[in-house]
Amino acid sequence: MANKRQRRPQLLSSTRPHNNKPALSSRTTRSLVRSHHTLRKQLSAALSNSDTCEAQAIQAKIDASGGLPKYQEASIQGQSAQRGGDTSKVLMEWLIKQDGEDKISVKNGRQLRMLEVGALRLDNACSRSGLFKLERIDLHPQHPVIREQNFMEKPNCAAGDLEQGGFDIVSLSLVVNFVGDPLERGEMLSRVASFLRPYSGHKEGLFPSLFLVLPAACVTNSRYLDEKRLDAIMESLRYKRAKRKLSSKLVYYLWKYEARNAGISKVFKKEEIRAGKSRNNFAITLR
Repeated sequence: MANKRQRRPQLLSSTRPHNNKPALSSRTTRSLVRSHHTLRKQLSAALSNSDTCEAQAIQAKIDASGGLPKYQEASIQGQSAQRGGDTSKVLMEWLIKQDGEDKISVKNGRQLRMLEVGALRLDNACSRSGLFKLERIDLHPQHPVIREQNFMEKPNCAAGDLEQGGFDIVSLSLVVNFVGDPLERGEMLSRVASFLRPYSGHKEGLFPSLFLVLPAACVTNSRYLDEKRLDAIMESLRYKRAKRKLSSKLVYYLWKYEARNAGISKVFKKEEIRAGKSRNNFAITLR
C-alpha cells in the first residue's frame, strides 16, 4: 500500500486576505509624483497670473492623471519599508542612541508630542517607536486616524495653552515642496513656531524642533535656493540647524527652535543665486 503523501502545515500567511490591488512600480511611482508636483506648480503660476483658462486646463490634466488620490497612493508606496522610503527612520537615528540606550527621557515625565503634517502612514518609524504622542493631519487623509486639516488653517495655540496643546516637534516631510507658491512655503515654515512648546529634558539641544525633508534638488540644484540661503531663512525664523543628512534623492534637516533668540526679521525675495539651464526653479521667500 502506497504511503499517503503528507501535507505540509498551512502557513499562517496563507489564511490572511490578499490585497489584489497591483502595486505601482518604482519608476511609475516616481513619475507620478514628479508629474503631480510639476502640474501643481503650473497651476499655482496660472492662478497667480489670473489665467483662468490655463488654470482650468492644468486642473483637467491633474484630474485626468488621478488627482491627489493617485499622488497619495504613489507617495504611500514610495514610503513603504520595502522601498526604503520611510523618511522618519532618519529622524529616529538622530534621536535614539546607537548603543540602544534611552529613548529620550523627559525630566517631568511628559511624553513628547509630535505634529505630523501630510501624514500618510500609521506604521512609520516614529509611530512604531513609542516615543511620541502623535497628531497626524493631511488635506485628504487616507486613514480615519489621520485628521483632515489644512496646516495653514490650523488654529494657533495661545501662549498659555502651549504646555498642553503644543508640540515638541513638527514634521514637514516632503510637504513644503508640495506647496506651489514660494511665499506660501515661507509662510508655512513661519507658522511652525506657533505650535512649538518649551522643552526641558534629555537631549535638550534637539527640542523643540522642526523635522524638514525636501527633495535634494531643491537645495543642490535650484536657481533660487542653496543651503546657505536656507540657513539664512531659518535663522531669521529663530532656528538653528541641529542635524543634516544628504542622500542621492532627499535632504533631511532637524532645526532646533530657539525662542530666546531675537531673530533677524528679513525679507527674502526670489533672487537668482546660481545660473544654469539645468537648474530648477524651487524657491522659498519671506516678506
